[in-house]
Amino acid sequence: MALEFLITTNGFKGTWSAIEYGAWLAEAMQMKVTLLGVTERLNPAAIDDHSPLEDVFERAVGLFKQKGVEYSLEVQHGEAEHAIAEKANSGDFITVVSPLGRPQLRRWLTGRSIRHFMETIKRPILYVPELRLPLKKILISIGGLGYEVAAENLAFQVAKAVQAEVTIMHVIPPTDLDYDYPSSRDVREHKNDLAETDTLPGRGLRTALEIAQEAGLKANVTARQGNIVDEILAEVREGNYDMVCMGSPYGASGGLRQYYSPNVTAEIAESVHCPVLTARYKRE
Repeated sequence: MALEFLITTNGFKGTWSAIEYGAWLAEAMQMKVTLLGVTERLNPAAIDDHSPLEDVFERAVGLFKQKGVEYSLEVQHGEAEHAIAEKANSGDFITVVSPLGRPQLRRWLTGRSIRHFMETIKRPILYVPELRLPLKKILISIGGLGYEVAAENLAFQVAKAVQAEVTIMHVIPPTDLDYDYPSSRDVREHKNDLAETDTLPGRGLRTALEIAQEAGLKANVTARQGNIVDEILAEVREGNYDMVCMGSPYGASGGLRQYYSPNVTAEIAESVHCPVLTARYKRE
């Protein structure tokens, strides 16, 4: 479990979602907050100009005090993507980020910031594209290979702190008929009762459900079949979830590709309108 929230901003108005959400969750989980502000494009000729970070920090401090959250403040200079990643990897943090307001051309050329953060930050990431409170329903998408366990356990802790309902889902991907093994057929044929089977995904669903129930959470399992990204997005829309939790493709062996291509979690984060929690797989 991370000991502290690292809430980040570059002064862009959209990053207030990360600050407000991080403060709310820190209060619920009784965790300390570090607010990291990154000043970009420092101009010596404008050194006395009013920085957008000043207003953001003043507003954030008022929010932290209102919620009784222990906090510290830090300012760095440079490009936000690099400064945030460096700080995030220096301690035991859950890094809370929102879109940084990059121009569309830059996003097209280099990709969105969340992709860079997933590649470079080794600790859990909470991506907040839009504020979604209160947190009542969490969707946990599992691949069945165990790589999502770190994120799954963290999601359970969040759910317990705020008494959110949890749905644990497995998506059965399309199968090439040339590689239609008996185990694959078993999974497809038991989509509606997958958690009761002795298949690898079934055992994963069952184990996660047991852990959630032992923690006193209201939890259920579900399975869908089809394109992984499309089915997760469909479940999010239909279930009206307030948070999505997924494993990170980084920090695991190549076997993870069976369920998560390197871009699947990022694609979900870029497409949904609710926070996305992700954490890298940790070997024992």
